[in-house]
Amino acid sequence: MIHLNVKALFFDSAAVLEKVDAATRKVLSRFGAFVRTTARHSIRKRKAASSPGSPPSSHVGTLKRLIFFGYDLSARSVVIGPAPFRSTVEAPPLLEYGGTASRTDRKGRHVLARYAARPFMGPAFAKEQSKLPAMWANSVR
Repeated sequence: MIHLNVKALFFDSAAVLEKVDAATRKVLSRFGAFVRTTARHSIRKRKAASSPGSPPSSHVGTLKRLIFFGYDLSARSVVIGPAPFRSTVEAPPLLEYGGTASRTDRKGRHVLARYAARPFMGPAFAKEQSKLPAMWANSVR
């Protein structure tokens, strides 16, 4: 006589969702690490300013050190980018997108300064995005 356990043929949805969540966290964390590394490597350390449209130059190394990534459990996504500087919150977005900001000149006057975009996160994300499908392959076990 053949004994067939019908319950064994169905999957346990809680166990499957747990495995999918773990795989999502692992894949997106790896992707975040790759984008962070690519962005850090695109920033060259030199004294001269970079040309508009190319990644910014790092004079001291602060921008490179402040690029982080983190997995957001509630949104099931990864956040990648530079943390705000102590002195100014506007610096990383101004480098990435360009724009205007108020600053004080040498005589103590407030002036509007225009900054050209020097993207570094967007190009790093675009470069690594093609690797994402391969990271998902066989990730849920």
